[in-house]
Amino acid sequence: MSRPVVAIVGRPNVGKSTLFNALAGQKISIVKDTPGVTRDRIYADVTWLDKSFTLVDTGGIEPDSGDIILSRMREQAQIAIDTADVIIFMTDVRQGLVDSDSKVADMLRRSGKPVVLVVNKVDSMAKFQMDVYEFYNLGIGEPYAISSANMLGLGDMLDVVIGYFPEDTGEEKEDDTPRIAIVGKPNVGKSSLINKILGEERVIVSDIAGTTRDAVDTRVRVQGKDYILIDTAGLRRKGKVTEDIERFSVIRTVSAVERAGIVVIMIDATEGVTEQDAKIAGIAHDRGKGVIIAVNKWDAIEKNDKTIYQHTNRIREVLSFMPYAKILFISAKTGQRLPKLFEAIDQVIENQTLRVQTGVLNEILSEAVAMQQPPSDKGKRLKIYYMTQVGVKPPTFVVFVNDKELMHFSYVRYLENRIRDAFGFEGTSLKFFIRERGEKN
Repeated sequence: MSRPVVAIVGRPNVGKSTLFNALAGQKISIVKDTPGVTRDRIYADVTWLDKSFTLVDTGGIEPDSGDIILSRMREQAQIAIDTADVIIFMTDVRQGLVDSDSKVADMLRRSGKPVVLVVNKVDSMAKFQMDVYEFYNLGIGEPYAISSANMLGLGDMLDVVIGYFPEDTGEEKEDDTPRIAIVGKPNVGKSSLINKILGEERVIVSDIAGTTRDAVDTRVRVQGKDYILIDTAGLRRKGKVTEDIERFSVIRTVSAVERAGIVVIMIDATEGVTEQDAKIAGIAHDRGKGVIIAVNKWDAIEKNDKTIYQHTNRIREVLSFMPYAKILFISAKTGQRLPKLFEAIDQVIENQTLRVQTGVLNEILSEAVAMQQPPSDKGKRLKIYYMTQVGVKPPTFVVFVNDKELMHFSYVRYLENRIRDAFGFEGTSLKFFIRERGEKN
């Protein structure tokens, strides 16, 4: 069975993200004393006693807000409510019971889901006990006093939460579903792409640049295959990263790339490839990820018979360190070439896990050495004994030589190009380690 889903919902700024981070054990959700900072659902796997579950942090619900962001957060929270097995409804003892709490309680009551009412910021039960009792008036059960910032009362709360789980949830097998990180600058269309794939507005989309501030994992099935899409906060130039929120977003983008196997780098066709795009691509390249460059908003470009070649050449020029990256021209708005995107993802996954037999590899090596002699220095010439593949994701090779100091990086690049000519490996970097014969590890 799949893990139960527990959603934390409530008004903005009652401490949902602080509780989420306390239970997740890491700073996944952005926490700042500004209402509306948590703008998207965040997921984490949590274990309490012998029960594992997926915890979901939501944007705060503001039931009657006309503000575009707050009203969209309400929609987000409603989706989380619809998919949750148990709901943690968080209130704030210091703000007291307010009208919005009653309206949220009505939403939750209509959901028909088990609800655990928690009253946050109770640093002293003796001081706030009578204030906690006030929340019985919501009519959705016993209020549990906690302080997520001080880690008080969390155990009692979790005992109640897991009590609602069905029996024998069991442990999931390790999830080997391909993880695809979608990265790029703010407002390039990352969330729009995921929403087009899903056919529902799972990720907040707005014309306000940087609307998606957190990374969100979304499972999707396309043509019978499962994928996990990681939508990331858009990276801004370092000089513009002034708020703590933006700093967290930059770190989170890097961590999203770390968690992914394939990285889709989205570039705005109307702006062209930029220095910031190159920095994002460099993160993926340095970590050996599969890379697809998706040039979005292609529908907004005036074209002639040379347009696609001009864009391709410019991308290859700026991203010259990753000539292996596959380039697609898409439109998240119209869905143009989206099926091709998943074909490319499947191809890159296959290339990342491709293994070449040592015998075949050394035939390619012999031909390469015959065509271009290895370098020499002060009368001593590099001898290459053999090459073997030792790993995948990315494909990793060890080359045994007489003197690794003689192996110039340009000759390694030459060998890499010969291997790519023979086996393709489109969309994935290749790693090479040079060892002297007899050298261990």
